[in-house]
Amino acid sequence: MRFDLVDLRLFCDVVEAGSITHGAERSRLALAAASARIRAMEDEIGAALLVRGRQGVTSTPAGQTLLKHARAMLDQSARLREDLGAFAGGLSGEVRLLANTNAITEFLPEALGLFLAAHPHISVDLEERLSDEIVGLIAEGVGDVGIVAGTVDVGALDTYPFRSDRFVVVTGAAHPLAGRGSVGFADVLAYELVGLDRASSLQRFLSAKAAREGRPLRLRVQLRSFDAVCRLVECGVGVGVVPQTTARRAARTMALGVVDLTDEWAIRDLKICVRAMDDLRPYARELVESLRGG
Repeated sequence: MRFDLVDLRLFCDVVEAGSITHGAERSRLALAAASARIRAMEDEIGAALLVRGRQGVTSTPAGQTLLKHARAMLDQSARLREDLGAFAGGLSGEVRLLANTNAITEFLPEALGLFLAAHPHISVDLEERLSDEIVGLIAEGVGDVGIVAGTVDVGALDTYPFRSDRFVVVTGAAHPLAGRGSVGFADVLAYELVGLDRASSLQRFLSAKAAREGRPLRLRVQLRSFDAVCRLVECGVGVGVVPQTTARRAARTMALGVVDLTDEWAIRDLKICVRAMDDLRPYARELVESLRGG
């Protein structure tokens, strides 16, 4: 069978994304090219690899077998690049890092900037996911390193402390909640909200919490960043749920009320997780040590 590494990476990306379109985006391929590669793989094997439906794609038994071997081969390819990179003057490779919204927006830009500046031969593939999704993907070997909320059950994964933060409610200066010291999320649901876009792991998390309260999120607008959320909140569009670090920074230049959330999940102790520290490739271990020391 003549599959190249692009085929194998594409297939893994499609299965993990549950969509040929999104898998093609991850692999940086045009949709038509990605679809043609998947069809060619199925023709070569003589069996369907994916079940295609309105909600996306899932792998067939043949696809699951290919997925297992594809991940192993891609991992071995990465180890080969690393070993040969040593002859080119140092480590050379890529680390796949999965993190939740809070880590990506508030803590990773600085931490990764320091790491990448010190390791010019290493690249980091960063992807935003929900914390419970990250645990599963790290356990399966899909990602090298994960950063998740401290409240998530990580099973047998190795974990290390990363950062601490909490979620708060930001309001306009004249909003009824602005003068309160704290509020429960259930009470926040009585008001219209400004949130992140639907693809955000935090927005999906808050939607799930609202569903447990039996009430929908009344979202007026969805944006791409916490800073943009704060700007719309200042204009009186609604209230927002953002990290405390973001709220404090925004409050220096904006007329905002900052109200603590009383819910237990609002406390965000972030932790690093890996399948096994001893099994990580050297440059992935270096990333973990860098993040721990930051």
